[in-house]
Amino acid sequence: MNKRAYALDALRGYAIITMVLSATVAWRTLPGWMYHAQTPPPERAFNASLTGITWVDLVFPFFLFAMGAAFPFSIGKRLEKGESKLRLIYEAVKRGMQLIFFAIFIQHFYPHVLSNPEDVRAWLLAILCFIVLFPMFMRIPIKMSAWKSLCVKMIAYATAVVMMLTTHYADDRIFDVAFNNIIILLLANMAIFGSIIYLFTMNNRSVRIGLLAILMAILLSAQVEGSWTQIIFNYTPLPWAFHFEYLQYLFIVIPGSIAGEYLLEWIKSNDGNISSFESVNKWKAFGLIFLTLALIVINLVGLYTHAIFMNLLMNILLLVTGILLLRRGTGFIVLWRRLFISAAFLIILGLCFEPFQGGIKKDPATFSYLFVTSGLAFMALLLLNIICDYFRCLKSTTFLVMSGQNPMMAYVVGNLFIMPVANLLGVASLLVYFNSNAWMGFLRGVILTALSVLVTMYFTKIKWFWRT
Repeated sequence: MNKRAYALDALRGYAIITMVLSATVAWRTLPGWMYHAQTPPPERAFNASLTGITWVDLVFPFFLFAMGAAFPFSIGKRLEKGESKLRLIYEAVKRGMQLIFFAIFIQHFYPHVLSNPEDVRAWLLAILCFIVLFPMFMRIPIKMSAWKSLCVKMIAYATAVVMMLTTHYADDRIFDVAFNNIIILLLANMAIFGSIIYLFTMNNRSVRIGLLAILMAILLSAQVEGSWTQIIFNYTPLPWAFHFEYLQYLFIVIPGSIAGEYLLEWIKSNDGNISSFESVNKWKAFGLIFLTLALIVINLVGLYTHAIFMNLLMNILLLVTGILLLRRGTGFIVLWRRLFISAAFLIILGLCFEPFQGGIKKDPATFSYLFVTSGLAFMALLLLNIICDYFRCLKSTTFLVMSGQNPMMAYVVGNLFIMPVANLLGVASLLVYFNSNAWMGFLRGVILTALSVLVTMYFTKIKWFWRT
């Protein structure tokens, strides 16, 4: 009996792999839709006036969505085991603080931060950082008592602190807690606030959605000068770790938690057996594969090219088709219907918000961006549920699932291990030949991403997971 929904691991894996890919392709030679919409080539300078989204702009929301979808499995399981809410709040805060430390540590030991130009010392320090992360975040594979395991972790953290305080950085930089990886920092905030909100609303989705309505009201009214909401918005006890605006990503994490509940309820309703090939018409599954892919692609193309009205019409047509396709059925159909309808609501809501705040933008994130990407994440989870859990295409998606089970390692292995080793071996200089044209520039990213995935898969296979 299989009680794991591989679609969730696959979605997390897709997000982390594409995150690595987007950071390793050639810097300037690819078409604009291969980068963030607001950092177009060739200059790649950030332009806040540009609207639209590309596939790169879906990477972070998909990961946030997967984080939220994991809450019912992780938090719900621990509550069922009898752990108190107070204990789970402590665990959520601890996890968030560990992620903040992770964000600060890795940012200080990227080779380009250590020296400019990069040198042997920078590459060796980056590899040392990668090594220290193992005892810091993984379960020690040697049998030992709890206090000994804790001592090993504390030694690892102490080593990291000493490294950060004593290392000489490039360009006269000094250690600064505010110098951190913003992506990991945002994930840390969502791990804390998202977990706590879910913990107290896990039996009442209406309250959870109501909290989002209150959050929206605060975010919108904070623009009024001198208002109490603006005071709340601007206040932060730890400027290097938290800003109120970070909470806007709850509009992705909280819908993700609802999707996770749908998955968990579906697993329980089928007595945990999600591997049986039940009597769902195959043509419905294939039809949904087409619809989910079409909706993701059409929104990317339509919003990137600013064909807003045509994009809205095509979305309505495809969404109505999907709802009619799923109007009857049991088992998988029940799950697919719930995911599809939720996606449809969020996509249409996001498209209705598109003219607001100057058009859809990733940075600063508009409500259109938050809702549309949440809806597309629902679609991606539905697509992967069909592929991984219905059709059981597990071998072909192993690279996604295994990367999704070890995302922290997948995120940093390229910068802290693969590239430093390549430089030490003298082969990294060959990458310059991949900058000659767009195809070669994309191939560069594919090769580096594949290496990151292979290393991550190896450590996942031997069960060396990084966990907070």
